[in-house]
Amino acid sequence: MTGDLDKLTPSQIVAELDRYIVGQTQAKKAVAVAIRNRIRRRKLPEDMQEEIVPKNILMIGPTGCGKTEIARRMSRLMHAPFIKVEATKYTEVGYVGRDVESMVRDLLNTAIALVKKEFRAKVETEAQAAAQERLLELLLPSGTAKSESNSGGFSDLVANLSSLGSRVQTGIEEEKAKTQPVDPEEAARKTRARESMRQKLIDGSLEDREVELDVQAAPSPMVQVLSGHNMEEIDMQMQNMLGDLMPKKNKKRKIPISEARKILLNEEIERLVDQDRVISEAIRRTEQTGIVFIDEMDKICGKHSGAGPDVSREGVQRDLLPIVEGATITTRHGPVKTDHVLFIAAGAFHQSKPSDLIPELQGRFPIRVELEKLTESDFRQILVGPRNSLTQQAVSLLSTEGVHIEFAEDGLDELALFAHRINEETENIGARRLHTIMERLLEEISFNAPDLPADKRSIRIDRSFVQERMRPITEDRDLSRYIL
Repeated sequence: MTGDLDKLTPSQIVAELDRYIVGQTQAKKAVAVAIRNRIRRRKLPEDMQEEIVPKNILMIGPTGCGKTEIARRMSRLMHAPFIKVEATKYTEVGYVGRDVESMVRDLLNTAIALVKKEFRAKVETEAQAAAQERLLELLLPSGTAKSESNSGGFSDLVANLSSLGSRVQTGIEEEKAKTQPVDPEEAARKTRARESMRQKLIDGSLEDREVELDVQAAPSPMVQVLSGHNMEEIDMQMQNMLGDLMPKKNKKRKIPISEARKILLNEEIERLVDQDRVISEAIRRTEQTGIVFIDEMDKICGKHSGAGPDVSREGVQRDLLPIVEGATITTRHGPVKTDHVLFIAAGAFHQSKPSDLIPELQGRFPIRVELEKLTESDFRQILVGPRNSLTQQAVSLLSTEGVHIEFAEDGLDELALFAHRINEETENIGARRLHTIMERLLEEISFNAPDLPADKRSIRIDRSFVQERMRPITEDRDLSRYIL
């Protein structure tokens, strides 16, 4: 992935974003330059890399115009850790609410999941083979394996202590068995039985058969209560102490092989994956390629009211400043530096403007891009242009019921016209308006789809169809405000 990314020019990055996002060329160019600069930085000597800080981006534009999607697609293109947070969730340190440092911890958790998924993919084949052998052992236990799996158990210890003579006798018998010649026919029979069972596992003919397996018990009520709270606010040593006091417990259960295979596969993968390497790589990626998208930035700026401490506006900005500038954040997995994390802030800025941010924070977002309001032609393109367009989604969903729908050109024009007009007349929510309109348009078809007769399972959605479904609502201004 890194090699392919290194070859992408800014124009190719914009072309890749065009597959999913309509318009907003200026914003795409800014993002493409930010990606390319990260590629360029990796090719420099390490001492020079440390000196080059990311150029953070401030996106200004109404809701639904593509700000979040541009940042999300950018992170996927870079294969980088990415989180989206809302600035309004944070309060100044010392008050009730999330502190801004938690966004870095969330970013690290995302990176850990990303790296773990990659590491799992590398060992999955080996883990599948090991899980298969463990399933065979559950179905056809061998004496040696059984002895190994049960050794060290508490019940064995009690039995050995209570009957030392029996233990010695058993040891003598085992030694005799080792010195005795193995019956070739018996060995061949066991091998054939094992291979036959292996083939049945591969064929999937034993999926419903039950086996007895040790599985992790459900967490205690105390653990569930604690997990419901924001654990990051608890001191790291307290977290470790709680983990020691409440160890994981296993219990034996009879479960189908289909379920046992998944459990065993996960256990084998966890055994094969080096967790220390996962954490180390996740921290490196967080520090070098992490992206934090801070939405609703306009909600935490504005003039101080003077009525008391501004803990959810200017206070948050002041707490955010050192993280954006570059700080070391303590996490349960180790310290994380934010010097090279890319921050993308976004907001509509209807009632405020970027200059209302504190000056120090303004200077940390040198690239400012104003996203354009979507036009009627943009809505038309959104309906059919992106790779995952709304019309393609609708066609695919209804095809599962045997219903074929076709969107005529004039029908698409009418949908775009309705979306644009309603945004102009009511609240402008951008492309999200199309989701509302499409659901309203296809509501009756979706409801009746399973029961439609064969001669009515092909539906053409043209201008008259759209007008028939939508005009009663759009003509009533109050009703359109309520429904659309």
